[in-house]
Amino acid sequence: MTLRTTTLALVSALAATAAATLALTGAGPAAAAGVQCSVDYTANDWGSGFTANVKLTNPGTTPIDNWSIGYSYTGNQTLSGSGWNGTWSQSGKNVTVAAPAWAGTIAAGGSVSAGANFSYSGTNAAPTSFTVNGVACNGAASPSPTPSASASASPSASASASASASASASASASASASASASASASASPSPSASSSGSTGSGKAPALHVSGNKLVDANGSQVILRGVNRSGMEFMCVQGYGFSDGPVDAASIAAIKSWKANAVRVPVNEDCWNGYSNVKPEYAGENYRTAVKNFVYALRDAGITPIIDLHWTQGLYTGNSSGCSDVNSTCQKPMPGAGAATFWSSVASTFKNDPSVVFDLLNEPYADRAVSGIDQAWNCWRDGGSACPGINYPVSGMQTLVNAVRTAGANNVILLGGLAYSNDLGQWLAHKPTDPAGNLAASWHVYNFNTCASQSCWNSTVAPLAAQVPVVVGEIGENDCAHSFIDQVMSWADAAKVSYLGWTWNTWDCGQGPSLISNFDGTPTAFGLGLKNHLAAVN
Repeated sequence: MTLRTTTLALVSALAATAAATLALTGAGPAAAAGVQCSVDYTANDWGSGFTANVKLTNPGTTPIDNWSIGYSYTGNQTLSGSGWNGTWSQSGKNVTVAAPAWAGTIAAGGSVSAGANFSYSGTNAAPTSFTVNGVACNGAASPSPTPSASASASPSASASASASASASASASASASASASASASASASPSPSASSSGSTGSGKAPALHVSGNKLVDANGSQVILRGVNRSGMEFMCVQGYGFSDGPVDAASIAAIKSWKANAVRVPVNEDCWNGYSNVKPEYAGENYRTAVKNFVYALRDAGITPIIDLHWTQGLYTGNSSGCSDVNSTCQKPMPGAGAATFWSSVASTFKNDPSVVFDLLNEPYADRAVSGIDQAWNCWRDGGSACPGINYPVSGMQTLVNAVRTAGANNVILLGGLAYSNDLGQWLAHKPTDPAGNLAASWHVYNFNTCASQSCWNSTVAPLAAQVPVVVGEIGENDCAHSFIDQVMSWADAAKVSYLGWTWNTWDCGQGPSLISNFDGTPTAFGLGLKNHLAAVN
């Protein structure tokens, strides 16, 4: 899925945490009612800006209505954008976070969390006092640094003007993380009985392909079941931040509470490669650090990260064009030359971590751009002159596989098919050569796709799944219900196929598949189907 033109967000390298557990006292209606509160403040700082997260908890016995948090900075911290999960505003050094319409009351024992991005220069001291509904809270915030996710050095990517592409048929924006592995191309041990993989507190399993299965270092089958985390593919290139909403430890814990063992992280070519069309604060090393921190945090929580190249460069205005922009601002039918630079850099970054999976292109749709399905599959694999009708230098899947392996990464690679990854009909016949033997098929299925019936799954997907691992990178439906994905998940469970729901974002599920209404993990009606199913099978 794709298409998102939203506001801001995210996280990056350093984290400074200040927790203030404060009782409301003094004059005013809140104090008269005996209301109590605790405010937790966290700042994720990347040097020239930061994400402020505030969590307001009601430990009292009566609800807090129409809540509003107030605090002040001592430096030049300046609000960027509109924030999320609250109405953020700033007057001078004073910041106010007012309740959104959908979360105006905090029940006894309940809490709400909100976040926003800020810019600054100089020092970034945490606020030392808070108010709730205008009433001062006693106590002081005493910030103490928390360790950030480890980040390995990433080579500087060259700012190439060459075209690259990624496509999707519907409104969506995904989040995915990639990994590098040292997996052998030789025959691996026979897998043991199927399991869903680690959801414990340890690191995610090292993965490689064995026959038609993903297996861990012990040869046990790992079935990935989880969610997409959209945001990193569009927020940076739109100039708002790194992600749509928080990607901190609390947000990962919320995902994990659904029993998810995999998260797909969609990313952006322009931002990773550091092209000049992206604001410097969200490009190059800053962006790569943000992605790495999220990927490593997922991995360390026992969740398999899947890095998905979602938006890429390439000027395409033909059939089913998503935009008339050469930059990575929408999905393109195929990746351009810059995608090879991207994957070489990503592979170098994660090549020593086989828990990270690479998804080479979100949703190819060369079938909409060239003449005939056979030509489209040739274009998919070979790129270049095999892609008449696409007026930029196309990198085929073989080129991208070569870029990953030449960089020394043997990580598992996912390859989405045509028709926005819904068509896997000629995937096996056009499978690229891989010296590591670690290729798997990526499939996307929504209720509005062509291959949306069990008869199609049985005739096209099942025969492929009998020969190579299949990961359903996106499942969803556009009616805010879950009857369709219930069918998909039951079918996939029987076929021992992995799947991830689209998407862990607080968007309107009536306009597109959105799993949650709050980043604390509160499910939408659509998301409830996935949540309940994961709880039953993982």
